[in-house]
Parts: sequence; structure tokens; C-alpha cells
Amino acid sequence: MPYPDDESISSAQNRFITEELSYDIHLLQKELHTLLNQLTNEQRNVFNKVMTAVKDKKGGVFFLYGYGGTGKTFLWKTLSAAIRCKGQIVLNVASSGIASLLLTGGRTAHSRFLIPLNLNEDSICRIKPGSEVAHLISQTQLIIWDEAPMVHKHAFEALDRSLNDILSPNNSNKSNIPFGGKVIVFGGDFRQILPVVPNGSRQDIVNAALCSSYIWRKCKLLKLTKNMRLTIGKDTADFEKTQNFAKWLLDLGEGNVGGINEGDAVIDIPDDILITDSVDPIGSLIDFVYPYILQNYKNPQFFQERAILAPTNEVVQEINDRFLAMFPGEQKEYLSSDSICQSEQLNDNFQQSLYSPDVLNGLKLSGLPNHSLVLKVGVHVMLLRNIDQKNGLCNGTRLQVKSLGNRVIEAEIISGSNIGTRTFIPRINLTPSDKRIPFKLQRRQFPLSVCFAMTINKSQGQSLSRVGLFLRQPVFTHGQLYVALSRVKSRDGLKILALDKDGKITNKTSNVVYKEIFTDL
Repeated sequence: MPYPDDESISSAQNRFITEELSYDIHLLQKELHTLLNQLTNEQRNVFNKVMTAVKDKKGGVFFLYGYGGTGKTFLWKTLSAAIRCKGQIVLNVASSGIASLLLTGGRTAHSRFLIPLNLNEDSICRIKPGSEVAHLISQTQLIIWDEAPMVHKHAFEALDRSLNDILSPNNSNKSNIPFGGKVIVFGGDFRQILPVVPNGSRQDIVNAALCSSYIWRKCKLLKLTKNMRLTIGKDTADFEKTQNFAKWLLDLGEGNVGGINEGDAVIDIPDDILITDSVDPIGSLIDFVYPYILQNYKNPQFFQERAILAPTNEVVQEINDRFLAMFPGEQKEYLSSDSICQSEQLNDNFQQSLYSPDVLNGLKLSGLPNHSLVLKVGVHVMLLRNIDQKNGLCNGTRLQVKSLGNRVIEAEIISGSNIGTRTFIPRINLTPSDKRIPFKLQRRQFPLSVCFAMTINKSQGQSLSRVGLFLRQPVFTHGQLYVALSRVKSRDGLKILALDKDGKITNKTSNVVYKEIFTDL
């Protein structure tokens, strides 16, 4: 038997179910009334279709296609309130930690469904029949998965196989029903960055996308087309300007603007968002995003919703080093302890000498803090691991350093839904899943990096009021330029610094778009 006969007893003992049923029903009913009155016609149409599927209890797979600002998060909140106010369960997940913070009770999809980090076409989730997670899913009425296009299709297929095994183990008639008969709504924008495929070709990346999976043929496509982020609260005089900017972003995201040069799509950067200072262009970009930073660096609110973006980690590191040197106060250096995991069989003395401590210390891998972490009080940092998602401490959370201890770092959260909360960050053991290194590395370090600047990929899912985009080199994959430019809430909050091959300021840059991704949309 996958579940105990007395579900009321098992539910009471299940911490996951208890957590998902802990919402105040009366408050949610009031909130739902307010939310329903604010839905647009488009949003109401989507709401009704999803709720009908939940009510019919016959399952259903939907994909809500809408670009940033069309109100997907608002709709998720409304759907969640509608189900939770009845004392029922909805699971809110997202493909990234920072996106999950925008959802009430949100978690990353990988942590909620125990999806393996290294996926293949036969992968399954590590959910055991009869476990607490399996019982939670059996009681769930709706699953919402935001920012779905950025995850490899094998993750969705693994969840589909696992839910079919868990929810209908003895009923072969249900084995062909997607996700074991659960209603699931994916959301996102295929103009954004697609799944990362290490050393993958254009075709590899397109084939890894959700719309290339067998699941896509079972999805009912729903759309939101009205940009709420760029139009709400705008004066009539600014409305046309805002609408033109929104249209330009969509055309850019679909590759419909610009010309072709040496095989690459090239766009002209509008004059009003271009940095033209030839003396200190990076300084001008910093001054735009963080004006009067030395007068405001002690105020955590000053850093909220501001960031400098760049395509590569190398450029990000350079900008962050400049910020660190600019800040007053004494810096403190934290060195990691690096080793090869004991599970690795490296008995050969020659092999051991190849991977000396100096070699391990010099490794710089995406998502892993450097061996040397240099910080100052007041510096802006980003968390690189999920530590406590319920309290807003997840991969991508931004914080401001308040004190630097020898064993812990005190910081204040400045992004997400837990802004203002102070927390202590410990050193932890980190093991990257990067297959480019021929062994399993273990690095004990604070899971932090300086974060006045971040990569474009890391910014996906965030909404910012001021963005400075530094293009020392052009973007290199689908959706990067669109993601960077669509993070801002208004055109006035955006500036771009682009350099040509000779390092001189230019008003042109490349835009990479894989148009075949839109074929079935």
C-alpha cells in the first residue's frame, strides 16, 4: 500500500501537509475577494479554466505563456488563495530560488519534488511511495511551476514518471494520464534564457526545452499579453513611451528588430539608454545604478531592486572588485578549506600531486564561492545555496553584510519577501555538480559572493527598478539580452554600456534569438 488506510491520522503526522494547511482560511477568503476584483479579463479567463480542471478532478496540464509584467505572479497568488481558502493544498514551485520567493509558500521545484541535479532521459524523482512527500502530493489539488522554460525537459519528464508511479501504482488505465492525474500549471516566457546545456549547440539547447518534450503535446496553451508592470501608475503623457518600450522589448525577444552582421543579429541601442562617457564609462554606469553610494551605503533600502548585469562571471567579478575597493572600512578575507571527497578513489601518488591544495584553491566554478572571499561591513552579497527557503534564504537571495565574525557572518535580507530580516550565515560544505572537473570537489566556505553586479542568468525572475547592463562582450545565448532589458520596471531605469572589439563605446550590440523555439506557441 502506498499510503496508510487512515489518511486523517497520517496527514496529521505529516509535517509537509501540516505546513501546507497552516494558512488562515478567513484571511485568505478576504484576500481572494480583493484579488478576484482586480483580475483583468485575460487573467480571469485563465483562472476559470484552471479552477474548472481542479473542480473536475480529471487532471490537466496547462502552460501560461506571458512575458515579464503580464501578471503571472498575481495570477498564481489568486489561484493559491482560491484553493487554500477551502482548506486544500496547492504546491507553488519555481525553477530558481529567487523566483520561488515571489510565490506564497514557494519552494524550488528540485527541492520540493526531489529532482536529481544530473538528469538524463530515464531519470526519476527521489520520492518513495508511502513517504511524507508522496502523501503530500496525493493530497494536492494543484501544482504551479513558475519560470518553467529555464529548466531541462528531463526534469518535467522525471516528475511525470514519478507521479504516475506514485499516484496510480496499481491502475494501468491511469498510467497514460500526465502527472498521475494532478492538475499542473507551468508558467514562463520562451523569450527568456533556455536550459543551460554545457558545451551544447543551438540544436541541443532547443531540444532541451520544455516545448521539445512529449509533455508539451499534452499542454493546453494559455496566454497573457497585457504588460501590467510597465503601464500601472503611468501618466497619460508617458503611456505611449511606455507602450513603445514594451513593444520594442517583445520584438527584441522574438528577434524581430535589428539587422544581420557576420551571421549575428545586431540591434541599435537607443540614445537615451546608452552610456556615452568615454573617460570613465564604468564609473558612469555605477553612478546611474548606485548614485551617491558612499553617502547611502549603510542604508539597506538603498540597494533594493538595483543591479549591474553582465553576460559573464569575469566581468561581474571585475565590477564587484571595484565596488569593494570603493567601500570604506577594513576588509576581511575568508579562505576556504578545499579537498577531494573521500568517496573519490585517488590512491595514485601522481594523481594526488595533480590535485594539490593549490590546484583545488584555484578552481573557480559557477555557483561556487571562490577560495578567497573578501568582504567589508555594508557590502552587498548574494547567497549561493538554498539554506532556509521558508525564511527567504535561498540561492539568489541578496543581503547586506552587518558584521563579520570568524565563524558566522551577520547579514540583512534586502530582496524577496523577507526584506529587513537579519540572519547569520555559517560556513558550509559545498560540492559542485560541474562535470568539467574529473573528481568530486568539497569546498568549505561561506556560500556568498559580492553582488553589486551579477550575471544576466542570475537575474532571471527578478524585477528591478534600476539596471545597468555592461556588455564588454556581446551576449552569447538565446534570451540573454531580452532578460537583461526586461528586468526593469520602466525605461527610465535602464542604461547600457556596450563596447566593440577594440574596447570603444558603441551603440550596437548582438542579440541571440533561436526563432525555432516559438514554432508551436
